[in-house]
Amino acid sequence: MPKHSAGILLFRGHGPDLEVLLVHPGGPLWARKDAGAWTIPKGEFGPDEDPLTAARREFAEETGVELAGPFVALSPIRQRAGKVVHAWACRGDCDPAALRSNTFEIEWPPRSGKRQSFPEVDRAAFFSLAAARTKINPAQVDLLDELARLHSLDPHAT
Repeated sequence: MPKHSAGILLFRGHGPDLEVLLVHPGGPLWARKDAGAWTIPKGEFGPDEDPLTAARREFAEETGVELAGPFVALSPIRQRAGKVVHAWACRGDCDPAALRSNTFEIEWPPRSGKRQSFPEVDRAAFFSLAAARTKINPAQVDLLDELARLHSLDPHAT
């Protein structure tokens, strides 16, 4: 049974000026990765949790921003490892420099016996759709394309 995540694709602007908010995973494993490493704010949810409720919670945990909606459901996507991502688009704005993310703890350096805490998300930024396509996890590009279609844009325009 695949794992399920829920997230929100926050966007602002209109037409060719449409921008989306992406977040970069924190921690030492992602520190030197950029293209293809960014993602929508998202996280796993259990079988008894409403996916939109989980998406709103994860967005708040990873950005420090609580969204009120309205939310537009996007088609679920499947990432390379099999995880299914349920996403909603939401028009809004925030200051990416004011990011406040929750943290996680891992053994670092590996096999050192030392545990360190890292932010789950180390930065956030708004990107044009064209720039977002180069930054986002490749499996999530379909979310950008669907958002573009909802806003009557050519999803592959630069």
